[in-house]
Amino acid sequence: MPRVVLGVCGGIAAYKAVEICRRLVDAGVHVAPVLTEDSQHFIGATTFSALASEPARTSLFDETDPIPHTRLGQSADLIVVAPATAKLLGKYAAGISDDLLTATLLATRAPVLVCPAMHTEMWEHPAVQDNLETLRARGVHVVEPEDGRLAGGDLGAGRLAEPARIVQAVLGLLGASRPLLGMTVLITAGGTREAIDPVRFIGNRSSGKMGHALANVAARRGARVILVTTSGLAVESGVEVVRVESAEEMHDAVMERAPAADAVVMAAAVADFRPKAVADSKIKKGDGVPEIVLEPTADILAALGRAKPAGQFVVGFAAETERVQEHAAAKLRAKNVDLMVANDVSAPDAGFEVDTNRAILLDAAGGVETTALVSKEVLAGMVLDRVGASLQGMRPST
Repeated sequence: MPRVVLGVCGGIAAYKAVEICRRLVDAGVHVAPVLTEDSQHFIGATTFSALASEPARTSLFDETDPIPHTRLGQSADLIVVAPATAKLLGKYAAGISDDLLTATLLATRAPVLVCPAMHTEMWEHPAVQDNLETLRARGVHVVEPEDGRLAGGDLGAGRLAEPARIVQAVLGLLGASRPLLGMTVLITAGGTREAIDPVRFIGNRSSGKMGHALANVAARRGARVILVTTSGLAVESGVEVVRVESAEEMHDAVMERAPAADAVVMAAAVADFRPKAVADSKIKKGDGVPEIVLEPTADILAALGRAKPAGQFVVGFAAETERVQEHAAAKLRAKNVDLMVANDVSAPDAGFEVDTNRAILLDAAGGVETTALVSKEVLAGMVLDRVGASLQGMRPST
């Protein structure tokens, strides 16, 4: 489901934003409303909370979320401001962030659509037109206002475009921002558990956050997503979730579904070994220290590489603690994958159980890219950029 942040500014046309919100939700869009302080003189946050996909946000300083602008900006597929006042356009053009909406606009890499609405004299003022040209030059999309009745009974240019026209523009931009539309992406997540007895297991520290971020971002980009996971983390609506526990269960689930996938992303931390024998009942302390004999598990990534059909793009993950690039490059070659995402899981701010990651992306052509410390959603976007670019290149031209 595509995610849209709907910014509402303080103008009489704010009431039309309610209709825009309703139409977008009806069209299957996840709408997150952000209201400026001025907008609430014209329309209440309760109205948007009742109609949108999540409660309306009105403040940069929310006790439940210390950085709401970052979360909104990074998770959005598109930001729409309707109505966009002269004040908002000026602040956005100048890079001023003094409230939640302007901070979100500066904290996103998503496309932005502004829908100006103001009196004719303001609309025609050179400063407003200069600000719009600045924004257009930066890639901001604009739905220009229409001629018609304005506040106070005046007639002229500056009336907010009709909601149907704005929604059409939004849906058009969302279509362009969904490069994985029509593709099937199979993703794995979490750490497997290999049973010792009915209550104990051999496991690892993987939380599943990276794999779930990949699933969420892929779904927002239009893919049909199948997520094979050991984690109970939430996912976007529309993601098909297959719950597994052990490496064997994950192997069977992945190999059954992989032939029909355009891309497979193996983000799970799969155990390399499992107990050769599993006790039928709980091993008691009084029985003495047990001897646990291990045997190797199936190498899912290598199996995918061997069975990879023509045109499929396979991504592996390498969790390393030393000589990260060297070991990841060896895995890339040995397992016949197209992209290897390597990270140093000994770092406290990257890898397992945290919301951030830094990685080295190695591709089969010999390319190497090192990322900065970013959120796992941002890294997911970088990985899926590679997936999308490859799959688009393989599609026949029409």
